[in-house]
Parts: sequence; C-alpha cells; structure tokens
Amino acid sequence: MNLDEAQLLYPFGDTLPTIGATLEVAPGVRWLRMPLPFALDHINLWLLRDRDEAGREGWAIVDCGIASDATRTAWEQVFANELQGLPVLRVIVTHMHPDHIGLAHWLTERFGVRLWISATDFNAARLASQSTTGFGGDDAAAFMASHGLADPEAVEKVRRRSNYYASMVPQVPVRFRRLMDGAELRIGDHDWRCHAGYGHAPEHIALHSRALGVLISGDMVLPRISTNVSVIDLEPEADPLPLYLDSIARLEALPADTLVLPSHGKPFRGLHARIGQLAAHHDERFADLRAACAREPQTAASLLPVLFRRPLDLHQTTFAMGESIAHLNALWHRGELRRTRGDDGVYRFSPA
Repeated sequence: MNLDEAQLLYPFGDTLPTIGATLEVAPGVRWLRMPLPFALDHINLWLLRDRDEAGREGWAIVDCGIASDATRTAWEQVFANELQGLPVLRVIVTHMHPDHIGLAHWLTERFGVRLWISATDFNAARLASQSTTGFGGDDAAAFMASHGLADPEAVEKVRRRSNYYASMVPQVPVRFRRLMDGAELRIGDHDWRCHAGYGHAPEHIALHSRALGVLISGDMVLPRISTNVSVIDLEPEADPLPLYLDSIARLEALPADTLVLPSHGKPFRGLHARIGQLAAHHDERFADLRAACAREPQTAASLLPVLFRRPLDLHQTTFAMGESIAHLNALWHRGELRRTRGDDGVYRFSPA
C-alpha cells in the first residue's frame, strides 16, 4: 500500500466477489466483478434492488461488461444464483466505454427492459459500434503518428484494429431513457442523484444515494489508478483534462464519509482525499512535462517514459498516447506551451 492509498479506508478489506457471485455492500446494493482481457483485468458492476411502476420487485443492473463469452457465462451464473428469483427491471450504464456498455444490448433484449444512459454517451456508442473512428483504423494510426508514434509495427497494429470497439460492443440498444446531471432516479426504496462528469467520456453519469451514503463513481474516481483522460482523432484539439478535474472537484460537495463504489479496484471511503490526490497527480505530471519541454521540444510519444515509468503493451500505449496528448493540449490551451508541426508532419511542444 502506497502513501496515497493509506489515506483511504477499504471497509471490506481484501474480500472480493468471485466471478458469477455477489457481495452486499449496502442495503439492496450488491457488488459483482467481471473479467477483462487486459492488464486491468476486471470491472466492478452493481445490482440495485428495484421496483417498477407497477410495483413489481426486481433488480437494476449498473454497467454490463464487454461482449465476450466469459462475461456472458459469468452473467448466467448471476442470473441463476444471485437474483433471488426476481427479474431485471432496467439496465443503467455510466458511460459508453466497452467494459461498461458492451453487453447492454444482450441484457436489455434478454429481459425486455430499457437502457438508461446519458444521451451523449448513447449516441457516441451507437456511432463507435458502427465505425472505426477514434478507436483504430487509418485515422487513429495517422493521428498517433502525427504525435510522434514512430514504431512502424505499433502504428500498423493501431491501423489494423479497425473493429476494436465493435468487437467488444457489437450492438447498442436502439432505444434508451436519458440520464442528465441533477436528475433523481427512484430505484427501489432510495433516490439516486445523477452527477455528470466530463473528460473521461463524453457525458459520464455517476450515481449518489444520500440515504445510503453511497456513490457509484464509475470511472470518474478510482482508488488505485488515475482515470484515463485521452484525446483521440475525432477531436484532435480537445482539452478534456480540465473538464475531468472540474468534474471530480464538484464531487467534493458530497459527504466526506461517502462509500465510493468504483468501476475498478475496491470500494473505499475517503472521497475527498482521493480527489485531492488525483488533482495533485496531474499537477505533478504537468510539472514533469513543462521541465521536459524546456530541455528540448517534445512529442506526445517522446514523453511516454516521463508520464508512465513502466513498460506498456499496445493496448496500454494507445491509452497512454491519448493521455499524453491530453496533458500537452491542456498546457497548450493555457498558453504555457507552443505547438509546432515539423516538415515530418509531427507535432512538437516547447515553452511558449
């Protein structure tokens, strides 16, 4: 446990739900985990006791896992053993990334229920599941090359990942119920307030129950790792990092003893401390990039060893490139760095 993590409290210790089983973390709130085929090898999902407009008892699912045989098998175990004979009444998705929305279509079709999600992320998911833009293919490869990714093998692998998103999100439901910032959802016996967050996804929705003292934070606040905030080829001049930092700062208005249910890692208390840690982390990264750019002009690719002091596989490198560009774009938009494009077509950043 590092010094930052020592400031957090894990009320369930090292206890984890086994795949296909659940653990109750608050009254009517159950925690389950699904496997992911990446270095980040799991996602946390949630079951909330619910009741529909006709008074029928059941469950709301929050987030879905990627579309894979392993995830479907785990869900089948949950359906058989964890639902207490009650139906699923709705599927809620925090945002459009594959590990969150991947099986939303399968789940909503299976139970004949509606998907609840922000309008922005619903439409982004519909587009991404039918397109290669932003997640692989020629445009993504050219974008990363323009920011200094020079390894021909890596660039070619990005180019070949033309079905990357669709392989994990083959279909998105055709209809949805819209979640918006400030909206109140009645789920079972409790009200849950929507908190929109930006930077990580187009319009991420976290859910807070004041009565239960619980925040389903999705990917906005994670206990051990920093949330990925990336620039992709769809919006090459984007400035998402200030949006993300502003979003998590607004969550400081929630009570300090809130139980945070993150999408990765373990449930924890210490929301205010963790928000401060994440802000400090990015301040440190900004300082590192300023110093590196002051020594000589830098590309996003040349700064990967500065930002990430460990070996990266291709999956991690694509996220790392997006995050490096996000940090550089933030300093560029602030007027602290100057961006120039060389005769080789590569962007380099130096002090303004």
